[in-house]
Amino acid sequence: MRLLRSTVITHLTKPFSVVSSRHNNKFIMSKFSTPKLVAKKVLAKSQGEGDGAVVRRSIGRPELKSLDPFLMLDEFSVSPPAGFPDHPHRGFETVTYMLEGGITHQDFNGHKGTIRAGDVQWMTAGRGIIHSEMPAGPGAQKGLQLWINLSSKDKMVEPNYQELLKDDIKCAEKDGVKVKIIAGESMGVKSPVFTRTPSMFLDFTISPGAQMHQPIPESWNSFVYILEGEGLFGSMDSSPISAHHVLVLSYGDGLSVWNNGSKPLRFVLIGGQPINEPVVQYGPFVMNTQAEIQQALLDYQQCKNGFEMAKHWRSQ
Repeated sequence: MRLLRSTVITHLTKPFSVVSSRHNNKFIMSKFSTPKLVAKKVLAKSQGEGDGAVVRRSIGRPELKSLDPFLMLDEFSVSPPAGFPDHPHRGFETVTYMLEGGITHQDFNGHKGTIRAGDVQWMTAGRGIIHSEMPAGPGAQKGLQLWINLSSKDKMVEPNYQELLKDDIKCAEKDGVKVKIIAGESMGVKSPVFTRTPSMFLDFTISPGAQMHQPIPESWNSFVYILEGEGLFGSMDSSPISAHHVLVLSYGDGLSVWNNGSKPLRFVLIGGQPINEPVVQYGPFVMNTQAEIQQALLDYQQCKNGFEMAKHWRSQ
């Protein structure tokens, strides 16, 4: 996905803390010594992106510019002829998780394929990639795209793909809680996905009346994005929060969620180890210094240092 605006950003490198005057009895139902609470709530509002596509951007907007190591999260909806035509990336990873329909991907190294509802593409842009992401059929094609930063030592690695079909994604279920383990671990089940930046990506569906308790490494930054329904996050005496909100979580060793409503609650829980390095971003290029950004632009314009194939390639 393209991000056309030029920005220089500084990451939130430490987990949010929450100051509260409430008594500790709010944690009676928690399974954790230090439960994660909702430190910040942001509504993802619709905006245009790419060539006629619509996205709800939660991370990467003025209210939440970044959350180390995460650079952006979009919930996208794209219908032909709109899409995300040829565009470059350098210095980070993109994770595309399809919710409805399909997206066809092509790149200048000859990689081509279509991911459909429930499938995942984990792309390491590394030193450079130019690709397109276009709707694979009529009607609205919907999904999530997450941008994950790479550390300075990994920013110039060779591009790589990990693609998981719906049937290859491991799942677990217990007491009214279902989880798809895209990355990381839940209910004792581990994903095979290799994450250069240590991270977790879990898709939960909680039945009415059920609750879930997911451990999260204390040092990681983490957040929730709600897809459907509403629920209580962090403490039982909190207010219900509904779809299209991103919830930045406080410091702690795990998250508890309760569904006291009448409809299923679906959300993704995403967490990662902070990189704690400077971040300079210019659209689809994410590096550590302004000089590296200038070099990335020069490499792209002159078709060198990872962008050699750009000179003659156009997606079909």
